[in-house]
Amino acid sequence: MSFYDALEAGEHIDSYRIDAPVARSGMATIYRATDIRDGRTVALKIPHPDMEADPLFSDRFQRESAIGERLNHPNVMRVYKDEGGGEKRSRVYMVMEWCEGRLLRRFLDEGRIPYDRVLRIAKGVLQALAYIHANGVVHRDLKPENILVDDNDNIKLIDFGIAGDTSSRRLTYANFTTALGTPDYISPEQVKGKRGDGRSDIYSMGVILYEMLTGKLPFSGPTPLAAMNDRVLNHPVPPRVADPSVSPQMQEIVYRALERDPRNRYPRAEEFLHDLEHPEAVGVEDRTEIRDWQNRKSPLVRKLLYYGGLALIPVVILLLMVLIARHH
Repeated sequence: MSFYDALEAGEHIDSYRIDAPVARSGMATIYRATDIRDGRTVALKIPHPDMEADPLFSDRFQRESAIGERLNHPNVMRVYKDEGGGEKRSRVYMVMEWCEGRLLRRFLDEGRIPYDRVLRIAKGVLQALAYIHANGVVHRDLKPENILVDDNDNIKLIDFGIAGDTSSRRLTYANFTTALGTPDYISPEQVKGKRGDGRSDIYSMGVILYEMLTGKLPFSGPTPLAAMNDRVLNHPVPPRVADPSVSPQMQEIVYRALERDPRNRYPRAEEFLHDLEHPEAVGVEDRTEIRDWQNRKSPLVRKLLYYGGLALIPVVILLLMVLIARHH
């Protein structure tokens, strides 16, 4: 077997027959498999052998499984509890609902998404967020790669690998990584090292909505760090500038989701969803984000000004000393 311990079609793990690999990351591989006890198709998430030996990853994996097992919503991929009748598993793995569809990332890569489809997808994601938040779970890594869309635009929210469980005293990501979420979709408070809450997911959904409407990301940079800094320092190109077909009301909805301060953001996914369902009732504000978006700030400029100011201090002191000496 390879470094990833790749399993071949037809191999068995306990009561599951491997059909095919469907996705692979640096930590685990997901396989389509069949439960030979009842013929049900499932997805198996199996950690790579080197990750199984990592206690931090093991803790995260167990917490992801525990969160998934207690969630039961049509727009959230289910994780099935161990149904082995008390038999010990031969290795660590997660048994998940098998869902047909394609990742939202695939749709975005293929070009602009029709407006009606954008609305259906966004509403489905917000329904999922409303449910998980009500059950004490924060996704923390909401992005197109974690949204599965079927042919009828029904969605499944997947991958709770760094999710936070507010009902637990510890979070799934505790001590596992200092960089939470994905740079293009991470909220400003997460950039600053804070844990965030449900409003962080709302921010990430605002980024996704902006991207679906305009075909572009609201924040960018030559490096992940630059992309994260951009959202802390600057305003995005207004959606109506990026695409004039975006209505003023829809632009306002995007801005409310992308508020830099979480206190000014939609407090709950339900309010976000309500505005998408009733855009005609959304009041449009006179925003500085629309007027000042071209005034770009750079962390490099801030550093130069800061260190330049420090360098000037001894010069100013010297000049003051010369002036004082001349007056004496």
